[in-house]
Amino acid sequence: MHYADGRSTACEDVLPSQVAGCTDLNTTAFLYRVFRAEDPDLVVFTGDNIYGADSTDAAKSMDAAIAPAIDMKLPWAAVIGNHDQEGTLSREGVMRHLVGMKNTLASFNPEGIEIDGYGNYNLEVSGVEGTSMDEKSVLNLYFLDSGDYSTVPSINGYGWIKASQQVWFQQTSSSLQAKYMNKNPKQKEPAPGLVFFHIPLPEFSSFTASNFTGVKQEGISSASINSGFFASMVEAGDVRAAFVGHDHINDFCGKLSGIQLCYAGGFGYHAYGKAGWSRRARVLSVQLEKTDSGEWRGVKSIKTWKRLDDKHLSTIDSEVLWNRGSNGRRGKNPDGS
Repeated sequence: MHYADGRSTACEDVLPSQVAGCTDLNTTAFLYRVFRAEDPDLVVFTGDNIYGADSTDAAKSMDAAIAPAIDMKLPWAAVIGNHDQEGTLSREGVMRHLVGMKNTLASFNPEGIEIDGYGNYNLEVSGVEGTSMDEKSVLNLYFLDSGDYSTVPSINGYGWIKASQQVWFQQTSSSLQAKYMNKNPKQKEPAPGLVFFHIPLPEFSSFTASNFTGVKQEGISSASINSGFFASMVEAGDVRAAFVGHDHINDFCGKLSGIQLCYAGGFGYHAYGKAGWSRRARVLSVQLEKTDSGEWRGVKSIKTWKRLDDKHLSTIDSEVLWNRGSNGRRGKNPDGS
């Protein structure tokens, strides 16, 4: 969102006809439009929620940026990007502020372990109340701090997800899968996992226009080294998609090694963009399986589309990210093993 000081903060990269009167409040208005149209069960803010350098008071800017979700009493979660801390709050201060806000499901960090960054946490979505799945997490959401800028003198560029975070992620995933698959009623494959962080992984560069949905209009601004988090997600075995921000005029999803890697496209009006190319938001829709006897089970499919801040709040690029049974089942070896 790159929110700063509200009414006094001008828009960037809009058409000449849109410049007059265009401010951070256009970002706020777009949030309300999307929330009213989609009525989401959860809102995720994927970092650079505020543009710290242009905000007079980072805490007030964050309050204003998130305000529509709180006003509409929507549960929300957030990670931080590389610009949130460039104002009056440190990275730690920004995350502490976020976790103290109303209706938030965000956490500061897991308790009792040493971990890099701020805002590494997970959320469990339980099955339908009164069914055999009501004590299981049927959908797992992982949130990580992808850092801001490299802290290693010999390495330039953006930050990355560190080893301590990957260990926490793998242990959390493993423990959730064990509960889901081994405790009655036992499940054949893990509950799907979705991962949210700000800075894209180097693997986002793996796609060409022929194998993704959406557009790529700028380079992939990942860290200059590969810290191995994509391999960690593949090895974990439950991750079906990862969602990032950072590169505002990319909005594609592409599938690599069974995982959908997705941008959402820039949302905020004080963020760089492309004049005439609408600001946008990604929507996720998760469907549960229903048995012939009418009982709700685990997740059956995950779909996505984007909403544009144009005249009609257009819906574009609807696609299925994952269907149960379509992913991760290994075929037999030639010897039948």
